[in-house]
Amino acid sequence: MPISFVVTTLGRVDSLERLMLSLAPQMGPDDQLIIVAQAHLPDVEALVESRRNLFPRDIILGESARGASRGRNVGVAMADADRDRLLMFPNDTSHFPDGAVETIRQAMGTAGAGAVTVRTAGGDRFSLPSPSAPLDSRSVWRVIEMGLIVRLSVFANAGGFDEQLGTGAVTPWQAGEVTDLLMRMLRSDPGLERSFVWIPAERAYVGGIEETRGLTGTERRRKLRAYGRGVGRVFSIHPFPVWHRVRFLVAGLVIGMLRRDEYALGDGFTAFAGRLEGLSGRVVGGPRTAVTR
Repeated sequence: MPISFVVTTLGRVDSLERLMLSLAPQMGPDDQLIIVAQAHLPDVEALVESRRNLFPRDIILGESARGASRGRNVGVAMADADRDRLLMFPNDTSHFPDGAVETIRQAMGTAGAGAVTVRTAGGDRFSLPSPSAPLDSRSVWRVIEMGLIVRLSVFANAGGFDEQLGTGAVTPWQAGEVTDLLMRMLRSDPGLERSFVWIPAERAYVGGIEETRGLTGTERRRKLRAYGRGVGRVFSIHPFPVWHRVRFLVAGLVIGMLRRDEYALGDGFTAFAGRLEGLSGRVVGGPRTAVTR
């Protein structure tokens, strides 16, 4: 099955070029690279023009207002819909190790959706469940955008990404868009619970960067609070057990101890505040977006 790689970018051309160079030798004649620029369009256009000749088919370049979910939906709408295909949503800071694309393609077969590990210099962002695990209200939290693989028909049937969720959205809910999508996919296609494909990390992974790389302390806390709001919002709009919501809220207080390589001890209060705002639906002061650059 062909794959369409949908990438939104704010114009980070150095990392975007790395992604493009990692994909170019691995893509088949029916695969697509779709880039949606949300800032610095001339720089992105120049990069695309300089690398077109490396790809087996033309690169599709689009433009949208900011918001990762919005940009991904715009990109999917530009995908070739004459036959069903797989969709992947790498960041402009992602890359695909040699052989990863074909391994992912073969592992997916004709399945409706699946996930692959996202690996950074500091280790795996999340540890995926065993290949036989179901997709349910617990395991949906193991999937992040860069590791999601979904058929176009399944994506469309679920309604695509909610543009009110995710980084750059116009709302305070700056994360949780893939979890929300997966919950809606389970409702629209209950068979995904057992057919969802978990690709072991030893078979394939997508390269990425640490969540807090390059951020100042103030920027890190801003992002942490905004992401907490978004995930809390997802908890509040889907039927997760009460105990799961409470655990999520309390765990925010100790995030600085559990993830000391990324966060400081005092960051727990910031995480707790954001999660409480998301769960309650009430935002109390502070910046609403996750990032400013």
